[in-house]
Amino acid sequence: MAGKIQIPEELKHDLPQTKWGKVLAVTPIVMTVIATMLAGLASSEMTKAQYDRSLAAQLQSKAGDQWSYYQAKKLRSAVAHNTMDLLAATVEIPALAPASLTGADAVTLAAFTKNELPPATPATFDAPVKAALDAVESSQPEPEITAMLVKIEPAVLAQSLIAAKEAALAFDNATKPINKTSDKLDEVLMAGDKGVFRSFSAARLRYTAARYETEARLNQSIAGIYELQVRQNNFTAERHHRRSGKFFFGMLAAQMAVIISTFSMAARKKSFLWSIAAAAGAAAVSFSVYVYLYI
Repeated sequence: MAGKIQIPEELKHDLPQTKWGKVLAVTPIVMTVIATMLAGLASSEMTKAQYDRSLAAQLQSKAGDQWSYYQAKKLRSAVAHNTMDLLAATVEIPALAPASLTGADAVTLAAFTKNELPPATPATFDAPVKAALDAVESSQPEPEITAMLVKIEPAVLAQSLIAAKEAALAFDNATKPINKTSDKLDEVLMAGDKGVFRSFSAARLRYTAARYETEARLNQSIAGIYELQVRQNNFTAERHHRRSGKFFFGMLAAQMAVIISTFSMAARKKSFLWSIAAAAGAAAVSFSVYVYLYI
């Protein structure tokens, strides 16, 4: 258990033995404790700001990956479309007969004969998240986007990201059987009738173009959520940085109070050690101000 603060007897004679006098006597100690606490808070806020900046950089990298997937799949969709158009302009392509797709299930038949893909259900986002996504997509000013993100909890964005990834994964799982069947049919039909193979190739190109277009939209949704998280973490980092600065100035004020009170006691008691301590504190504060203003 910590002992009680002992005030020297000679100092008691200089201070009024009242409640206010006792407060004055312990002022240096209290202000030192407060300064230490404020310094710790300033350091803590700066650490949080650095963490949020680092997390924002990681999220930006993940967003970049999703945008790369989006661009690659849009490009593949365009290439498939162009190849299909070139094929249609070069030769006559008869309609693909379902009977020629031996061993194909109903889903595969619908994809190649009717150009019907498995349903791709986009993730459903809360209204504030949807509004923020629309603001980013339409290149609204950053202050407006930030004002929207302030109202969104990080957990809500995290859940939105999970929903967007699950939607993309669900469509990917739904198309995997079609892709496997398509590869098998390609090997079988290539060795058969050229007209049937030509019809199958055109149908496969249509399916591939539509599949990549859908996957690109799903990746775009994931990238958009990542972008919101990047902006939110950058905003949080700036807030922690401002708070760190405020706490630092508060710590300087508390240190100034310690120095002034120490000078007061030193002048009253003519204590050489207290004078040195006060001078060291004043020098530290002066040096900090110099660094802040000129370096």
